[in-house]
Amino acid sequence: MINKIAYLSAAVLFWVCSFALAMDQSSDFIDTQIASHPDKTGVFVLDKGEDALIARAWLADYAKQTIEVQYFIWSDDNIGTLASEALLRAADRGVMVRVIVDDLLINAPDQTLLALALHPNINIKIYNPQHSVGVPFHKRLINIITDFRGVNQRMHDKTFIVDGKIAITGGRNMATEYFDYNHSYNFRDRDVLLLGKDVAGIKSSFERFWKSPLSVSVEHLYDGIGIFKKNVQVEDSQVKEIYQSLHDYAQSSRNFSAYLRGVISNIHNAFNAISQQIIWTNVSVISDLPGKNKASGLAGGGQSTSALVQLVNASQKQITIQSPYLVMSDQAVSLFQSAINRGVKVRINTNSLAATDNIQAFSGYRNQRNQLLKMGVSIYEYKPNPIVKKHLIAASILAHKRSPKFAIHAKTMVIDSETVFIGTFNFDPRSENLNTEIGVVIHNTNLAKSVEKAIKTDMHPDNSWNAATDNPDQYVSFTKRLKVCLLQALPIKALL
Repeated sequence: MINKIAYLSAAVLFWVCSFALAMDQSSDFIDTQIASHPDKTGVFVLDKGEDALIARAWLADYAKQTIEVQYFIWSDDNIGTLASEALLRAADRGVMVRVIVDDLLINAPDQTLLALALHPNINIKIYNPQHSVGVPFHKRLINIITDFRGVNQRMHDKTFIVDGKIAITGGRNMATEYFDYNHSYNFRDRDVLLLGKDVAGIKSSFERFWKSPLSVSVEHLYDGIGIFKKNVQVEDSQVKEIYQSLHDYAQSSRNFSAYLRGVISNIHNAFNAISQQIIWTNVSVISDLPGKNKASGLAGGGQSTSALVQLVNASQKQITIQSPYLVMSDQAVSLFQSAINRGVKVRINTNSLAATDNIQAFSGYRNQRNQLLKMGVSIYEYKPNPIVKKHLIAASILAHKRSPKFAIHAKTMVIDSETVFIGTFNFDPRSENLNTEIGVVIHNTNLAKSVEKAIKTDMHPDNSWNAATDNPDQYVSFTKRLKVCLLQALPIKALL
């Protein structure tokens, strides 16, 4: 099920983090800080994968009452497996755990998923189950033919909420490549940790999805009643074996590097350092409703789209964007053209063909790249081996003979160096019209400037090519360029 050798060091980090922290002191610190700022939200930006991993590991053991988790991708690699085991441990000590995962890219054995859902303190729902969980192949084909928009409407939200007062949201899914521990390909991503007042907005969004008819319990999907559902069962003895195998895997110390020993021994200080840098400020949560919109086709917009449009319309000086994919709808082109016409400088950092993980999306961008450049948009395409990588990825991963490829996955927009959006929204038609999204708009000049500085660093010639002058496509093979050219001819823009 899992490549236990290649990723074990990340697994050990995730598990030991949870037990190495001084829980009482950290809990008192957070409760005191929230009580001292009743009308504000505490914010800390998680730019490094290692920090994001530490924060989640701590949250899993910090929880006293509830954990609510919502993800687009949940892999069965080391991070995904160790995250599952951390939630299982929390449930074992009495924490009520609720999980929603989108159906499209969940990767878990049926019996393992069902066994976890059968825990008395764990409830798991699958969003819009038309592809994977409990869906036989023939039913999948019928769904694609009869409900094309429905099968393409996905839940792209990523949230992690503990006790209703501390949360993480942003670009990262639950897999190794989002935490910089994959040995071949990692993402330059961005999350935000939130404490206090506006965590309630994220929790409210989770509750809407939990109550939606589109979110279906795992037990129901596996009950096997009818020809369109799988019949999956696990005996009590199998459930116990599955739980024990997760615990055994999490406790393994094989391939435990000296570097990780050093990190783990200093975990308490590392998390306290994060805690002390939290900024208390005003935050707005933006999120979509389950199902996104009422459109019968592939358009329709959504609440997150409308909120971001308002931010762009309010800009006066400059807009700085970082997005893995850049495919503008006609409406988006008009929106940014209007901003440029009133004197707003627009700069965008996106993936190059050499770095991207999605050549279909890149084909949509390539079709309009020249148009955007002629409009006056400054575009910087991320290199697959940027210099900044050594400051973001764990040294133990970079120490391997072949350094992993690096690519943007962060979804961020800074307005006039005063306001910053961090969330799950890609600048493409899929996020605009089909996928549900969530994020936070942070109204704080110091934090906005700090995030903008990080994006400018990613735009630097050491890290990105200038799309207007450097001809970034030349750095990939002829075969890859040919594939993109063929995709450019297909009428798939609305799905990108």
